[in-house]
Amino acid sequence: MRTSMLNRRTEQRFRQLAITAVGSIKMRLILGCFTVAMLFVLANRTPSYLGWDTDRSFAPESPGSTSRKGYALLINTWKRNDLLKQSISHYTSCPGLDSIHIVWSEPDAPSDSLVKFLNLVIQSKANNGRQIELKFDINKEDSLNNRFKEIKDLKADAVFSIDDDIIFPCSSVELAYSVWRSAPDAMVGFVPRIHWIDQSKGNVNQYMYGGWWSVWWMGRYSMVLSKAAFFHKKYLSLYTNEMPSSIREYTTKNRNCEDIAMSFLVANATGAPPIWVKGKIYEIGSTGISSISGHTEKRTQCVNRFVAEYGHMPLVSTSVKAVDSRETWFW
Repeated sequence: MRTSMLNRRTEQRFRQLAITAVGSIKMRLILGCFTVAMLFVLANRTPSYLGWDTDRSFAPESPGSTSRKGYALLINTWKRNDLLKQSISHYTSCPGLDSIHIVWSEPDAPSDSLVKFLNLVIQSKANNGRQIELKFDINKEDSLNNRFKEIKDLKADAVFSIDDDIIFPCSSVELAYSVWRSAPDAMVGFVPRIHWIDQSKGNVNQYMYGGWWSVWWMGRYSMVLSKAAFFHKKYLSLYTNEMPSSIREYTTKNRNCEDIAMSFLVANATGAPPIWVKGKIYEIGSTGISSISGHTEKRTQCVNRFVAEYGHMPLVSTSVKAVDSRETWFW
């Protein structure tokens, strides 16, 4: 009898020890997961030196704020009326849109049928009875610099520069606009690029230009392309009137790098990096000059030419990326 009771007590004791051990293991696993999660969050916190409030929720500003004027869509096009119609039809439904400015550098003026079609689209798709201004900015000269010419009567402070062959959902555009409102001096965009010192040259003043795969590999970027980016309207005036004319002449002659020139201009004015916003991109046109052989080499030449013009490298690299937390699995 005693032996039997002893065995039962011993068995109960072992069960208690086993339960305690399992509980301890579970607790260690929970604490371990929590520690890893905290390290991940801390490692990815936005550096405070960027100059924009990392804890700020991107909520609409007060009714008296000038940013409530919305943003102007500055769209660059060239003999692709079908793509232009698709783009205008899409962006007209975005709630923050205030006006549309079409950069027109073709030898012939826009046809009456095109203007009529676009106006009808805007009237039919503008939400809540909004009045969206449509304007063609006619240019006599065919130059890439036309997309950054100063617009005298621009009401909105924010400019959303976009090419006619790519489309972003309105939700992504509004997110980028919210990010821009938190840092209105910055360039905020969807297409990041990177530069780095060319070690093979043995000269710290020689740089390389890298596309998307370089950004992915390095985990950093120093430019966001103006084919899809927000910036303050003041930079149009600076580009047209203050930036060295030799840079504008270079972009016109080489038919390339006006977007890099704008990145240099903003970085030189702010001393800070741009902000990359994650967004879905839909290409509705054929491939552009980026698919042409030697494109990266030409862009590298532009970077080094602009460094020489400024007398220093103004671009600042960063690893920060703005995302919509509602579309991420981990907060």
